[in-house]
Amino acid sequence: MTDQHSPLHDEHVALGATMTPFAGWLMPLRYSSDIAEHIAVRTAAGLFDLSHMGEIAVHGPDAAAFLDHALVGAISQVKPMRAKYTMICAPDGGIIDDLVVYRVADDELMVVANASNAATVYDELAGRTAGFTVGLRDDSATTALIAVQGPRAAQILRATAGLAEDAAISGGTAFDELRYYACLRMRFEGQPVLVGRTGYTGEDGYEVWIEAERAPVLWRALLAAGEPFGLVPAGLAARDSLRLEAGMPLYGNELDRTTTPFDAGLGRVVALDKPVLVGPPDFVGRAALAARAQAAPERVLVGLVGETRRAARHGYPVLSGPDEGATVVGTVTSGAPSPTLGHPVAMAYVTPDVAAEGTRLAVDVRGRAEPVHVVPLPFYRRPR
Repeated sequence: MTDQHSPLHDEHVALGATMTPFAGWLMPLRYSSDIAEHIAVRTAAGLFDLSHMGEIAVHGPDAAAFLDHALVGAISQVKPMRAKYTMICAPDGGIIDDLVVYRVADDELMVVANASNAATVYDELAGRTAGFTVGLRDDSATTALIAVQGPRAAQILRATAGLAEDAAISGGTAFDELRYYACLRMRFEGQPVLVGRTGYTGEDGYEVWIEAERAPVLWRALLAAGEPFGLVPAGLAARDSLRLEAGMPLYGNELDRTTTPFDAGLGRVVALDKPVLVGPPDFVGRAALAARAQAAPERVLVGLVGETRRAARHGYPVLSGPDEGATVVGTVTSGAPSPTLGHPVAMAYVTPDVAAEGTRLAVDVRGRAEPVHVVPLPFYRRPR
């Protein structure tokens, strides 16, 4: 099966990007170097193509109440033009995907799903609509998503030619008033676009949703506006190292169908007592998640800091110590050298008895036990 191309594919090729298959798409891995792109996002800004993500419109008088039933969060409590991080779980509590939901009107919401799960999320939502006056529309194929992440992101969007505020469609909210986990309608070259402020790098930043055919013009406009501010195009490699430093989970690594939100340390996203406005009395997975919330954990997601230069990687065993005879106490889910901090970092699931901050463990790095110690997540927080 041929990998899908982003609406920005030709832009990436023209910039000399190294392309790689990812979740059924051919996407830019890097343009220059992983470290240079990572550092640019931490110090200035990076430009990311996120058009492989899925966008599912949920509309109708029961739209928010339906998502209360289908997802673990209290979506009906999200105000218009605000966003919420949430998850869709199976009846047994396993995570099908982690999502961001934007309430773009009282009766219309946009569910943003990971690329690898977009079709599955749509099908799961469609299978949960019984009893609700609600419609679904998959807008993924016709929508492009471009993100500007970094401390200079706001300056870059303000300087972008053709991108402008419009009080008639913004509800009176100005760009400078846009809060974290909120969105705003603006115009690019006279046509509406949706701008969000969320991000997956640990930095401040913005996302712009635009029709696929108009995306290349916006991409070039953002690049031109951002050049004086140090903006560089950034690929999947930098995105991964940035989100790892920020302690943000990746589906397929920290999250999967064998993992509940409570296992991942994300029980806060589960609204066990949210009010039921329409439809069944419980949301999908509630019984299993309520039981899990009361149970002692079998594993805990922790941060690990490497004490040598050899980095742990996904799937490596975590050991009870560096000495001969150490036992396996967990598994690394994500790991890499940290360009910002200057030493290796990793996330891992370990048994509760070794999860305390400061506990000294080891990771089996290709047959050699490399010492590590447990630290709280995230590894990095941006300066305020």
